[in-house]
Amino acid sequence: MENKNASPDSGGTGAEVAAATVTSLPAPKEKLKKGNREVLTDLYVSENVQNEPTKYKYKVFVRLNAKDKHFKRISFEHCIFDACYMNNCVFDTCDFTGCKFIGSNFHQTAFTGCTFDYATFERCQIDDDILRSEAPHQENLRMRFARSLRMNYQQIGDAKAVNRAISLELQATSMYLLKSWSSQESYYQKKFGGLKRASQFVKWTDFWILDFIWGNGESILKLLRTIIIILIAVTLYDTARNGNLLHVDDILSAFKNAPGEFLGITSPRNFSPGVSDSLVTARLVSFALLTAMLVKRFGRR
Repeated sequence: MENKNASPDSGGTGAEVAAATVTSLPAPKEKLKKGNREVLTDLYVSENVQNEPTKYKYKVFVRLNAKDKHFKRISFEHCIFDACYMNNCVFDTCDFTGCKFIGSNFHQTAFTGCTFDYATFERCQIDDDILRSEAPHQENLRMRFARSLRMNYQQIGDAKAVNRAISLELQATSMYLLKSWSSQESYYQKKFGGLKRASQFVKWTDFWILDFIWGNGESILKLLRTIIIILIAVTLYDTARNGNLLHVDDILSAFKNAPGEFLGITSPRNFSPGVSDSLVTARLVSFALLTAMLVKRFGRR
């Protein structure tokens, strides 16, 4: 009997044709493939290492040990240092781009001319001179580098290093915000184009005002400067209200009264209600800022 399902051209049955069609489809590509990262556990460095641009990339070093060793021109790009102990070593012109340091101890280890772009630190013992000598040049990378080290020093309870990291972070943040709306560099032009520049200007203005008033909570000297400016303003207003700005004696007399009026010890002489209220507000805000600063300082210890 003739098979009605057979193709006149292929000479096979319909099932055979369907099977041939299925087997001819390309196999789906695997989305996840095994990378080239290698885990090295419980090793120690027996001699100095230098001039290795590729051999130590993309490694996971677990409990790596080294003492009194010199590493020069080594690329550790995107490596992970987990629970490593590097005692009195020197890393000279090494590349730590994208590295992650976890629970490692770099006791008396020095870094000179190294690259730490996108590097992060967690619970590591590392000298804070790395903040001065090895911070990235780009403001955004410098800011994140200092922030990561600040959190690291907070985890190990190193209050002095925390303060230094915060100082570097604030400097980098200030420059980054300034360039984000004013710089003509291609990076800032692409990242903050159009109306984003107006938003960045507002952020920079807010940051600059707080930095001028009290150093964003990190400078007692700047807060004292702000209080002195307030006292000068009170002196000038008092002199204009109750004396003559052209007479030095009137200015000196008003300046002597200004601290008492600012602290609320003496009542202001013939001040308008608005100025009196502003003076009380300035006094309360100044005390609040000073208290917050002291709490932050002693809270890190």
